[in-house]
Amino acid sequence: MPRTVLLAEDDRAIRHALERALTLEGYRVTAVADGTEALARARDGRPDVVVLDVMMPGVDGLQVCRELRAEGDPTPILMLTALVETADRIAGLDAGADDYVVKPFDVEEVFARLRALLRRTGREEAGTPDNASASASASAAADVPEEPDAARCLEAAGLRMDPRARRAWRGGRELELTRTEFELLELLVRNVGIVLDHSTIYDRIWGYDFGPGSKNLAVYVGYLRRKLDQPGAPQLIQTVRGVGYVLRED
Repeated sequence: MPRTVLLAEDDRAIRHALERALTLEGYRVTAVADGTEALARARDGRPDVVVLDVMMPGVDGLQVCRELRAEGDPTPILMLTALVETADRIAGLDAGADDYVVKPFDVEEVFARLRALLRRTGREEAGTPDNASASASASAAADVPEEPDAARCLEAAGLRMDPRARRAWRGGRELELTRTEFELLELLVRNVGIVLDHSTIYDRIWGYDFGPGSKNLAVYVGYLRRKLDQPGAPQLIQTVRGVGYVLRED
């Protein structure tokens, strides 16, 4: 089955060009010109991935992103932006976006980012349950709360993670993590005590090296530290200057 893309871009020329390129690449594309329509289509159609222009009139891409995340929608989101300042990119990540491409962009870069997002979320794989099956499974799970299975849990540095259930704890406190935060923490836990360089982390988490000027990784490490660290306790994720990051045991 072709992957489905919801594309929201108010610039007609860019929208048509990108819609045509994505279609030729094998995606099934729904293209809209504003954020209001994007929200309606995202809620009704449940696409595999959403591509949002940041600066749309009325409801902009950031607001679309915030509303979808507030509703618990986990669909991966790629932002298109003409804004190149670090603060602008951070605003997109804070809104819940998974990745971004700066205009003007090479369409091959858009393809690469989309493939990486789909790999990370498992949406490249066939056999995804349909909405009815997923709903039934969710209802059954809601009736019987799932306990973490010790056999499948990862433990390091006072942290415990259940990758299949996508749950994590520090001590007895469960951590509320976004998808990207969870994947980053899981990578660090699996490599506890090992210094991971920036390019390795970018490749494993985003599937793409943003380059030496990117602040994406530092932003997400900051998010994790705020959720992990406890007053008076040592910092779990430590910076190795000029190299990368490492998770140290307490």
